[in-house]
Amino acid sequence: MAGVIVMQSVNKKVIFRIYGRGRGWAFSANDFVEDFSRNQIDYALSELCREGKIRRVCRGIYDYPKFSELLQQDLSPDFDQVAQAFARKFNWRIQPSGDAALNLLGLSTQVPGRLVYLSDGPNRQYDIGNYTLEFKKSALKDVGFKYRESGLVVQAVKALGQERVDDAVIATLRKQLDEAVCKRVLKDTVTATGWVYEAIKRVCGERG
Repeated sequence: MAGVIVMQSVNKKVIFRIYGRGRGWAFSANDFVEDFSRNQIDYALSELCREGKIRRVCRGIYDYPKFSELLQQDLSPDFDQVAQAFARKFNWRIQPSGDAALNLLGLSTQVPGRLVYLSDGPNRQYDIGNYTLEFKKSALKDVGFKYRESGLVVQAVKALGQERVDDAVIATLRKQLDEAVCKRVLKDTVTATGWVYEAIKRVCGERG
């Protein structure tokens, strides 16, 4: 009986923490290992899945799904949250690449079938719902920016190509970055390719 009470208490603590992160958060058992034993976490996540309070996204990764009032159903997993959950689980550094970066920065509204993240870990890919999440081993210089926003902007600009970085793109990117973030990004990306850094200077230039 005492054991059951303990597990119920663990379940409550785990779900309280999950709810505290808000809908859309993705996670693995590793996100709780500092406070509970692995058996306690595995049992809690299994029970919470069974109760429909969380969702198993793929092996070892779960989320607290966003819910659509209009559709009256859970929405698809947030691919960036899932990618970050994998990164924490395996202690990788990651950086959204190409279409993933464009999507996250509002430069594309379509979620592509394959989302690629650069990583300092091994090449891996996971099928999640209607898309494939791929981690591509890359040189650390491509994932080694100090700030997440820096890598996002660099990868998005590279994905578009020099000819497509027009005033509309600059304006969209500028809306995503406040003045304080721009100052950090300018310093952080000084080693980026010449035309890429020129685009970043346009984004982070005089703000009206």
